[in-house]
Amino acid sequence: MNDHELAADIAEEAGRLLLALRPTISDPTELKAAGDAQANVVILQRLAQARPDDAILSEESADNLARLDHERVWIVDPLDGTREYGEGDRDDWAVHVALAINGTAAVGAVALPAQHMTYVTEPRPVLPPRVDGPPRLVVSRTRPPAITEALERALNAELVPMGSAGAKAMAILQGRVDVYAHAGGQYQWDSAAPVAVAAAAGLHVSRIDGSPLVYNAAERLLPDLLICRPEYAAAVIEIANS
Repeated sequence: MNDHELAADIAEEAGRLLLALRPTISDPTELKAAGDAQANVVILQRLAQARPDDAILSEESADNLARLDHERVWIVDPLDGTREYGEGDRDDWAVHVALAINGTAAVGAVALPAQHMTYVTEPRPVLPPRVDGPPRLVVSRTRPPAITEALERALNAELVPMGSAGAKAMAILQGRVDVYAHAGGQYQWDSAAPVAVAAAAGLHVSRIDGSPLVYNAAERLLPDLLICRPEYAAAVIEIANS
């Protein structure tokens, strides 16, 4: 099993666990905690077995800075969109499994278990044609970043609220939105897998100022992100930095 297949297989296994767990715990707080913990165990066990020489950075595990000495580091978010997962009728949550090689998110899988879909870097996803009309800007349903208002006004954009970062990024590949711009603070595990998959599909991926996204840095915070259809990249970067 190559790295791409492994990422997808692990993300899907964790997703199946999360789907099975969801109807068994009625308290949302307990459900979210159990989902985070149990999905993390599955992912760590699978990676330890399949790639024992690689390092791991997970949202749900203590950070071992020995990872900085590794060229290959798996960056995982066992349950992205924990809030949405705890709301039993929502499908905008995800499992992220990415492999950073020399600081680049080179391999990734984003599973959307409640949508029964998984996006992976190989085979490369196909970007659908752009839909006519104003650009559609996907934003946090609970904490839209301050940049949202400026982009909405300058682009005359339609706002589409959504949950997890993975669900937002994959909504571009689903043809549902055009731009995902975040400037409110994120961590490496929030964006590594979505960035890898988006880049494989030919989307623009960068920091909000247009600079490259660098993974496996000592600082886990990677505070801003732009994933969008290529035709919107220059305009969004200019607006965001004006």
